[in-house]
Amino acid sequence: MSIAAMHAAATGMEALDTKLNVVANNLANINTVGFKKSRVNFEDLLYQTMREPGMRDYEDRPVPHGIQVGGGVGVSGTQLDFTHGPIDPTDRKLDLAIGGEGFFQVRTVNNGEELIAYTRAGNLVRNADGDLVLANSEGSILEPPINIPENVPENGIVIANNGRVAVRQEGSSQLIEVGQIELARFVNPEGLLTIGKNLYIETDASGTPITGNPLEEGLGDLMQGVLEGSNVDPVRELVDLIFTQRGFELNSQSIKSADEALQVVTNLRR
Repeated sequence: MSIAAMHAAATGMEALDTKLNVVANNLANINTVGFKKSRVNFEDLLYQTMREPGMRDYEDRPVPHGIQVGGGVGVSGTQLDFTHGPIDPTDRKLDLAIGGEGFFQVRTVNNGEELIAYTRAGNLVRNADGDLVLANSEGSILEPPINIPENVPENGIVIANNGRVAVRQEGSSQLIEVGQIELARFVNPEGLLTIGKNLYIETDASGTPITGNPLEEGLGDLMQGVLEGSNVDPVRELVDLIFTQRGFELNSQSIKSADEALQVVTNLRR
């Protein structure tokens, strides 16, 4: 029994170590634009029947369901939380936030394969060719691509809440439409796979993307001059961190107690 207890406590320490890593990652990304926090889901492990149903206990009472001892705990997976983050004004014309459902679409390369990725981060910049790209380490190009002419200053870029992009060239008062920002949404966004750089890719669990213009197909609207911040609540994460640390310490103490009990039993049998 002591060996079983040590094993159960060890699984608890391993699972809580995973949770510590997830909480630490959440806290590390507290200032990451469009970041969505994760949580760890746990499940109990296989139970061992110590007494069969119908047997009687030490006080001769019936044990209708038997006596079962669990094998500990395991991590069943991590789950993304897509609740909205706070909207932070920046007054920068290429900073965008989505009000409601939807993701920006960008081109990226993952494991050597070029594909479309999705993000809630709307901090866009112009690359050397004038294309709108995500301001991540990769400079992922917006999909479908939108090109801003070279002679257009940043304050001459107007992005409507329905995604239409128009520009006013320097010295002109006329707005010229140059593109349309499209968004995508998923039936199950929690099934998306995180690949870093503020990007997600579709999986069988997320389903295929439903694409369209903002304010159509159940998609939210666009807000210019603002960014969606991280949805990490630092107070809640710190409380979670403390509880996780305490749980880790308790499981460590359980191993120590089980080891001492095993030594006592071993000495009695000699």
